[in-house]
Amino acid sequence: MADKSEKTMKQKIEEFLHQKNYFTDGLSFIEAKTGVNRLYLFAGCVALLSMYLVVGYASGFIVALLGFLYPAYASVKAIESPNKDDDTQWLTYWVVYAVFGIVEFFSDIFLSWFPLYFLFKCIFLGWCMAPFSWNGSEFIYHRFVGPFILKHEKDVDKYLAKGVEVAKDFKNKAEAEAKKVVIEQAMNTNAPAEDKKED
Repeated sequence: MADKSEKTMKQKIEEFLHQKNYFTDGLSFIEAKTGVNRLYLFAGCVALLSMYLVVGYASGFIVALLGFLYPAYASVKAIESPNKDDDTQWLTYWVVYAVFGIVEFFSDIFLSWFPLYFLFKCIFLGWCMAPFSWNGSEFIYHRFVGPFILKHEKDVDKYLAKGVEVAKDFKNKAEAEAKKVVIEQAMNTNAPAEDKKED
């Protein structure tokens, strides 16, 4: 069973590496020039990135870019494709990414001091966007996020409705106050001019 899932993973990676995009075009060019299989070139890139994330400069930016750039590209492709399964996959990723971003906001100040933090974060985000049915987004969403939201859905909807009402009320009061200030300003501007005419 394990061999079958490993074979499936390798097949998925091979399939990804033979898609038509700038990255795979670059791998194809290097493969043609060196004679090294693109799978090994990809593994080398992953190894270099892993080492850089441990000791390199601006690791946090690179991980954030990787966690956002490819998923954004894949999401646009999913929206434009007639298949809706990929839409669900990337919506699930973005929900988990948002939850992870909130959790990380509070824990980042402590975790970022660990030397392998950005490497593990990159591995985690890679697992979440992996093109497999058992990827991290599916696991986290179905195990934690989905059940939590469904359990509290009515309360959240009630508070959101209250928030919308408060925002509308604030907007109406702000508009009324702005009109009042504009009218007072216009009256004060015209009043001295009329006084001068009388003199």
